[in-house]
Amino acid sequence: MKIIHFADSHLDAPFRALSDREELGAKRRLEQREAIKGIINYAKAKDVDVILIAGDFFEHEYIRESTIDFVNELFGEIPDTKIFIVPGNHDPKLKNSYYSTYTWAPNVKIFSEKLERIDLGEADLYGYGFNNFEMKTNITDNIEIKNPEKTNIFISHGDIYEDSNYNPMNYKKLKTQFDYIALGHVHKRDDVYPGSLISLGFDEPGEHGFFYLKIENKNIITKEFVKQDPREFIKQDLDVTNLKSNDELIENMNDIETENNLYEIKLVGERNFKIEVNLNLIQKNIIKIKNNTKLKEDSKLSENENTLYGIFVKNLKEKLTSGRIDEETYEKVLETGRDVMQK
Repeated sequence: MKIIHFADSHLDAPFRALSDREELGAKRRLEQREAIKGIINYAKAKDVDVILIAGDFFEHEYIRESTIDFVNELFGEIPDTKIFIVPGNHDPKLKNSYYSTYTWAPNVKIFSEKLERIDLGEADLYGYGFNNFEMKTNITDNIEIKNPEKTNIFISHGDIYEDSNYNPMNYKKLKTQFDYIALGHVHKRDDVYPGSLISLGFDEPGEHGFFYLKIENKNIITKEFVKQDPREFIKQDLDVTNLKSNDELIENMNDIETENNLYEIKLVGERNFKIEVNLNLIQKNIIKIKNNTKLKEDSKLSENENTLYGIFVKNLKEKLTSGRIDEETYEKVLETGRDVMQK
């Protein structure tokens, strides 16, 4: 039996917090569609028997019917491949969910919150999913295998690492019962979680994709990770201590070798100038900039000068020392005052 196992594609996710660039959300949603299309093409090439989608296939709040039409038409292109979906906490099977109201292709089976066994001939598939945004009850303790001599596969969406509100499961028991466990929910790849199909942000570094495996007579003959996301999200520091202007900063950022990956640049060190970066002047693959710099210490020594600026710095530092303002406010006001008074 040839199987594809993927999870956490989160189709039509808004990606609002991902980037400082407005257009990237729409671009990543197109890349989500390409990832699903890639899976279907892979299934055709490998003559896959079963596709297991282990939850959070789409975002219930944001999913568009046109996107459902798109994936359903793709599913219809592989009528001999059985497709099994367990709803997750981001796409539970509610009354108004597309899982409940949409007419899916004949080869698509959507599980409910009740454990169900599907006879696949040489294997039995057990699965259940979410019918709400939380699922606190652990039902895996009560699973009983009907045909232990067959290959037994388990699919669900939830947590095996802690007693959470998102379908906590008894992993130790599952391992003794099932020959393969196909889960979703954890976006980092390990033995039972393929991770998110494409990265949803900088907290999901590394390669992303799906598992392809062959199972024969209760044995996993082949298990491969297939990269599906063409990009990786990478965080990188840039020290501004020796830079003298925003122009020099922009030049340094544009010299970073980003290839096809997406970067968050964290500015560190002591700044000699007020950092104001126009994103339109920076290469497109740098999508987020965080300013973690500090004002250069020399600029703070002026509090001892008997000048308007020195008096300003002294009064400002007294407010910081007395707790009337915090460090962040102090830095911002000091920098603004320095720029205005020392021009």
